[in-house]
Amino acid sequence: MKIHFVGIGGIGLSGIARLLKSYGHTISGSDIKETTLTKKLRNEGIEITIPHNKTAINNQDLVIYTAVAKADNPELLEAKKRGIKTLSRREALSLIVNDKKVYSVCGAHGKSTTSSILASILQNANALIGAESKDFGSNARVVKNNILVFEADESDGSFVDSNPYCAIVTNAEPEHMEFYNYDYELFYKHYSDFINKANKKVLCDDDSFLTKQEGDKVSINDISDIKYELIDNLPKTTFKFLNETFEVYGFGEHIVLDTALAIKAAMNEMDIKEIKKNLKKYQGIKKRFDVLQNYDDFVVIDDYGHHPTEIRATLQSAFKFAELKNIDKVIAIWQPHKYSRTIDNLDAFIECFDGVDKLVILPVWSAGEEKRDIDFVNLFKRYNPIFADKITTTDKKIIINNKNYDKGLVIGFGAGDITYQLR
Repeated sequence: MKIHFVGIGGIGLSGIARLLKSYGHTISGSDIKETTLTKKLRNEGIEITIPHNKTAINNQDLVIYTAVAKADNPELLEAKKRGIKTLSRREALSLIVNDKKVYSVCGAHGKSTTSSILASILQNANALIGAESKDFGSNARVVKNNILVFEADESDGSFVDSNPYCAIVTNAEPEHMEFYNYDYELFYKHYSDFINKANKKVLCDDDSFLTKQEGDKVSINDISDIKYELIDNLPKTTFKFLNETFEVYGFGEHIVLDTALAIKAAMNEMDIKEIKKNLKKYQGIKKRFDVLQNYDDFVVIDDYGHHPTEIRATLQSAFKFAELKNIDKVIAIWQPHKYSRTIDNLDAFIECFDGVDKLVILPVWSAGEEKRDIDFVNLFKRYNPIFADKITTTDKKIIINNKNYDKGLVIGFGAGDITYQLR
C-alpha cells in the first residue's frame, strides 16, 4: 500500500510512518518546514515534500494526517478530490496496534521516559514512543515479535484506542483540557475506559485518581535507598525496589518512579535478573534531561518539559547534577509552549522556577494558536528575567542578547524549537 503522511515531521506520525514502512508499505510525507527529523526520514528512503503541496498527492492509497492539520490543507483537499481515503492519526492507530500485545503507557508526565525505559528492558519488543531513544537511536524499533511498547497519547483521547494488553499510567493530572472542553468528568472517564480495557494494569499509587482504580500499584513509598551519583560523568540513580537494587540513567524521584512502573510491567515478560541487566542499556532519550555539553564548569541540558510539574521536577535533578559537579549557578531558559497551556497553568509556571540563578524567557511557541497577551514582565518580575528572541549555542558557550555565558549549568525547557537553539 502507498501511504502519505501529512505532518510526518511530528514525533508521533514519524514513528507510525517508520513502523508501516517496515511492514512493506511505500511511505511518503510532508511538513511545514525541514527539520532534523524530516532529513532523517528522507535518508531512510521516505519521499518528503516541504512545505505542504497538493503535488505531493498523486496515486497513494491512503493519507494519514496530524491532528493539527487544518481542513484547508492543500494535500487533504487534493486527496478528497481524488477520492483517496484519509484517516486522522487516531483513526490510523488500528493499523498499528490491533494485532499486537500492547504495553500502552500514558499520563500527563513521564510517559516518554517510562516507555523508553520499558523498551530498553523489553529488548525483543517493537517500540513506538514519543521521543528518540538513545538505546536504539529512533522513536520506532521493529523486531519480529508480537509485543509492542507504545506511548499512548491523552492529548486527543486516542490512548483509549491503543488496544492495551497492559495499561501503564504514570499519573492522571489534568492536561490538554481544551480537547476535553474543560470537562473533568469526561477527562477522567477516558482514563477509566483506557485502564478497564487492559488485562494487566500498572498504576502510580501516588496519584489521587489512580489510587482508586483496580490494578497493580507502585508508590514512591515502595522504593528505598535512592542515591544519586555521577558514573562516567553522567547522572545515574540507584534505588532498591522489590528487594533488588537497580541502576538507571537520570536523577530524581520521578525517574525512579517511572522506572519502577516499567519494571513492574516488564515482570509480565521476564524475571528480575534479566530486567536488571537490560535496564542498564537505557541511556536516556533525546530532549529529556538530554546532556548536550558536559564540562567541569559548564553544562548544557535540553529538556522537553513544557508543564510546570515537569519543569519543577526536572529542575530538582538539575540542581543535584550541578551540586555533584561543584557548579554553583543554574540558568533556566524557558520557551513557553502554547498560549492556552501557559495561561491555564500561569500560577504554577510563576512558582516552578524557584531556585534558579537566572531565568531567560523566549517568545511563546504558539503551535498554531492565535497570539494572546501575557504580561511576562510583571508576572515573573520576582526572577528579574532576561527576555530574548533567541539564543545561540557554541562549544562551551551560550550567547543571550549578545552576552556570553560560559560557566554554570544551563537547562532549556520547551516543546518548540528551543531544542535546535541549544544544539
